[in-house]
Amino acid sequence: MTVVLYGATGYTGQLVTEELVARAVPFVLGGRREQALRALSASRGNGAEIRIASVDDPASMRALMDGCDVVINCAGPFSLAGETVVAAAVDTATHYIDSTGEQPYMQAVFERHGPAAERAGVALVPAMAFDYVPGDCIARLAAAELEPLRELRLYYAVSGFGATRGTLRSSLEMLKGGDIVYEDGDWAPAPSYVAPERFEFPAPLGLKSVSKYPSGEIVTVPRHTQTRKVTARITSETFVPSPRLAGAMPYMTPVISAALRTPLRGVLHRAINRLPEGPELEQRRSAAFTVVAVAHAGDGRTRQGVVRGSDVYGFTSVSLVRAAELMSAPGYSAKGALGPAAAFDPAAFLDLLAGHGVSWELESLGAAASPAAF
Repeated sequence: MTVVLYGATGYTGQLVTEELVARAVPFVLGGRREQALRALSASRGNGAEIRIASVDDPASMRALMDGCDVVINCAGPFSLAGETVVAAAVDTATHYIDSTGEQPYMQAVFERHGPAAERAGVALVPAMAFDYVPGDCIARLAAAELEPLRELRLYYAVSGFGATRGTLRSSLEMLKGGDIVYEDGDWAPAPSYVAPERFEFPAPLGLKSVSKYPSGEIVTVPRHTQTRKVTARITSETFVPSPRLAGAMPYMTPVISAALRTPLRGVLHRAINRLPEGPELEQRRSAAFTVVAVAHAGDGRTRQGVVRGSDVYGFTSVSLVRAAELMSAPGYSAKGALGPAAAFDPAAFLDLLAGHGVSWELESLGAAASPAAF
């Protein structure tokens, strides 16, 4: 098998390069900047072959994937550059995975490229990273034997997280709006304002203020789980550490979204370019996450699942490489656009990550865990 890594010279791409070397996976490094690729190959890539390709040149993208089984795409923002890579993967019958967290882009992959991928026998799995492997997998596990669901609710708590420049750029694209909700069995444009809520996370986190989260599970979960509604929330303090300001997040979001549809977005993108590329190793490892899925069955039964872990970017590199290995293995037959829990067995995949500090559990709840409004 051979894997091609596109966007290799960015922060996440470099971590994926190291993981590919550690797992002894044959791979090719791809990107736009020849000098940076050569330096990466020499310093971290064990002398891996390099190939120059740009999303502005579709023929170069197809050549990039020649002879490869899987392409890992780490070049964001994906809403600006990702679909050319996806189209090339379909054209060359190359399985595709990426590290996106951008919900509108994920919906585009499913709607615009999924049918062609299915005809070509190719699997397209966007968000095969921290965004949104834990949530998608635990949602599927929590829903098992309870379908059809009335609602599937997801709650994220992330602390100590230092974002890379790539994540900040993608976040600007997400915050400008265009996200969707899944309600009454269908997708619809998301409202700009959502009332503040609280949710009781498992100990030691406890009761937390949570805000609207345009997560990818809103795109993926309804495609593998029978549910009328999918809702996602994230702790307000993830974005605003001050408790007083965290409570104001639901009111600030519509203002931020409107501002990012003006020339301010371009100014912020340029400012991001002057920031450090990403967190240092110790800061990266100190980041901790808890993802809770609560499945509410139509008959009143509920089940809660929890995934815990640390090192968001380390998780991403391991998840992408493990997925690429599974997709390259003989007998892998999934095709079309898929969420992580549809592309792989969700319990088995989470278990693969146990050696990297990831744990998960399913709990039975006596009554629905519904959020309380302030």
